[in-house]
Amino acid sequence: MNQRTYSAAEVERMMKLQDVLLKAMAKKISWVTAAEIIGVTPRTMRRWRERMEEHGYDGLADRRKGKVSTRRVPLQTVEQVLALYQEKYYDLNVRHFCEKLQQEHGIELSYTWVYQALVGANLVQKRRRRAPHRRRRQRRPLPGMLLHIDGSKHRWLNDDRWYDLIVILDDATSEIYYAQLVEEESTRTVMRALREVVETKGVFCALYSDRGSHFFVTLKGEERVDKTRLTQVGRAMKELGIQMIAAYSPQARGRSERSFGTWQGRLPQELRLAGITTVEAANRFLRERYLQQFNDQFRVAAAEKGTAFRRSSRSDLEWIFTVQSERVVAKDNTVAIGSGEWQIGKTRFRHTLAGSTVTIYEHLDETVSIRFGPHTVGRYNRQGEPLVSEARQRRGKDGSVEAGENQKQVFTGSPTPLEISQKQRDSHFSTAPTTAGVLSKAKAKAKTKAVA
Repeated sequence: MNQRTYSAAEVERMMKLQDVLLKAMAKKISWVTAAEIIGVTPRTMRRWRERMEEHGYDGLADRRKGKVSTRRVPLQTVEQVLALYQEKYYDLNVRHFCEKLQQEHGIELSYTWVYQALVGANLVQKRRRRAPHRRRRQRRPLPGMLLHIDGSKHRWLNDDRWYDLIVILDDATSEIYYAQLVEEESTRTVMRALREVVETKGVFCALYSDRGSHFFVTLKGEERVDKTRLTQVGRAMKELGIQMIAAYSPQARGRSERSFGTWQGRLPQELRLAGITTVEAANRFLRERYLQQFNDQFRVAAAEKGTAFRRSSRSDLEWIFTVQSERVVAKDNTVAIGSGEWQIGKTRFRHTLAGSTVTIYEHLDETVSIRFGPHTVGRYNRQGEPLVSEARQRRGKDGSVEAGENQKQVFTGSPTPLEISQKQRDSHFSTAPTTAGVLSKAKAKAKTKAVA
């Protein structure tokens, strides 16, 4: 036998097998023990024993060596896959790339093969083994029981611009209800997202978020949030009866964190392939196309049938999802908002509001309303210019302005008769004679004069 025909690793393997087989043949160990040492079944061990007795040292060589695998991928397919990744899909992750190969090019290959091929070609880095997840929180059984909201800052448009992607997903199904790019996660952008979900899906039970300043007030030097002091978002959720839950670590929000890993590994590439370079176009792409595709692929079935969403009984969502603050009206009927003085017009229910406390409502459409109790005493654009309501702009057929808010309404119809029986009323004064009685007395007097 010429050992030079074998590699060093193959020679080392055969020497180990021979050593174990010789000990078993010398009855120093049993054949079952020998099989356990090598890590094979007793049947395989018997076959190796027969091959060693018949062919000697060469009988222990791997007989598969030199044979072409029946599952071998053609060289032309390998070259095509590597070329596609280098030229078109260079920024996709391996899982996403496998899906594109199947959907766009009809190439069906396993994830393991594609990953090993890309690593072997030095096109992707070998991933590190993740630490095992020690404990997994069970999903809520029904949709609408718990919603996650979070924002992820990333270069979503494949350039140097950073944007926040605000996402709201359901804990029970991982379905995405809202996903939009914004300049920065803030009170107004979060309120806009929550209002859209309430309007389209309904009121839900609980909202799970981080401890951002627009969600919770955290006492200085402490980790626990102060649930007695509500932010604007907290106030809006309380008015709708939605419980707010604070997360105290990224690991606690594992479901949304893993979802963002998927978003960052797919959305920038999808936007590049679609030729999208602006935030407006990206948001349209999310609403009209990609959000449905994402949910179809990653949504899971809920543990139980039904839903915890309910239709909102509030018709004033426009007022709930606002930034509210209080001001005292000055003597000249103005309030200070920001760096300007905003004039309050005349009201029909009070001559002046000087000294009164009013509430400022900053709407999501960047208009501002001022309310005194239930009365809206002014609506303005963001420059402080008064807005004329639609009711005041409508005019009747005769050209008169129809009654709007804070305008006196004139009743022109006939009063509805009261269903009360006509009884004689008590009076301190004598009852006035009826017309018939007056005429009869006048005739009798005239007749008396004529006789005389």
